[in-house]
Amino acid sequence: MRFVDSNVLIYALLKPKKEPDDRIAEMKGKSVEILRRIQEGEKVATTVVHLSEVANVIASRSNEKLSAEFVKEFLTLRNVKVFEVSAEDYLKASLLAVEKGVDVNDALAYVKMREHKIEEIYTFDKHFVKMGVVVV
Repeated sequence: MRFVDSNVLIYALLKPKKEPDDRIAEMKGKSVEILRRIQEGEKVATTVVHLSEVANVIASRSNEKLSAEFVKEFLTLRNVKVFEVSAEDYLKASLLAVEKGVDVNDALAYVKMREHKIEEIYTFDKHFVKMGVVVV
């Protein structure tokens, strides 16, 4: 099982407002492929916080209906595990974020990955390398 970061889902779901440069086009292509594999049954995990990030971006850049439909579909996939997040989890993440100089939600992903013994993550965020996570 791999953790899927919100940026992968956002790139897969949203259309660029303008013609993307090569780097963005490559990330979009990889994201679409990852989402296809998830929809076909690849086991992944994320948190309610990361899913909320995706929903908020989709709602603001596209529309609320698409956002809600994606959340409903994603939550009902049998191969997707969405971890709950406690205040204690967020406190651990905030301390780690300060220590490592990373975003608090990236630190949260790391905390939940360690808790559930997940070693690999789908992401385009380089902060995970600082934390010793295998970026796929």
